[in-house]
Amino acid sequence: MSLTNALNTLCDAALALVYPRACAACGTREVESRADAPACAACWAATRVFDGGETLCVKCGALAAGSLPEEKRCDVRCRRCDDEAFTAARACGVYERALRASVLTLKREPFVSLRLARMLRAAQSRAPLDAATLVVPVPLNVERERERGFNQAALLARTLASPARLRLDERSLVRASHDERHRAEMDARGRRETVEGAFAVARPRLVEGERVLLVDDVFTTGATASECARVLRAAGASEVFVLTVARA
Repeated sequence: MSLTNALNTLCDAALALVYPRACAACGTREVESRADAPACAACWAATRVFDGGETLCVKCGALAAGSLPEEKRCDVRCRRCDDEAFTAARACGVYERALRASVLTLKREPFVSLRLARMLRAAQSRAPLDAATLVVPVPLNVERERERGFNQAALLARTLASPARLRLDERSLVRASHDERHRAEMDARGRRETVEGAFAVARPRLVEGERVLLVDDVFTTGATASECARVLRAAGASEVFVLTVARA
């Protein structure tokens, strides 16, 4: 065991003793390592995390039933995403257990765990997202960001950009408007209505010709990602890929 690993182990043990933290996923076990926060190792093990071997829709990343040989996966299309403006979308895994807890915690605490950071980097390093040249976070409504104190998508984008050696642009894509309606219980059509015209590109020169990696926390219906991709493409981006922590 290296000195760094030994120190991390001792630090985790001390924190667990002095400041025990309950798992945000199951609520019964404690988080054993800071790298796993906010979930315990057992909940992480029970969470479906994508490793590149899954059969997914090649465009939107929807998980397909069953599995296919690698040479046939490039033909899988769900057809529901044909009209979406993005080139391709991928997620670290399914919105459940540890990933769900990570997303919900990230809305309250500006902290990205080492485990989640590594998952983001692994997802970005696989095709087709590995073709990206620029990282752009989905912007948060100004009032909501002021209340929260941070934009969780921006935190994720910053976490990813440096290890991926990609340029980060947090200023070009902006919120042009905000619909006050609560989106959690909306169907796909309702979600699309709330984001129509909601985004704009303030600095087209910075995205022109770039293969943009759009980063957000959750991919639900794809409405937000598609609207962001539409304005980025209109501003001159050659392609727009989407990466989220989880897929609902």
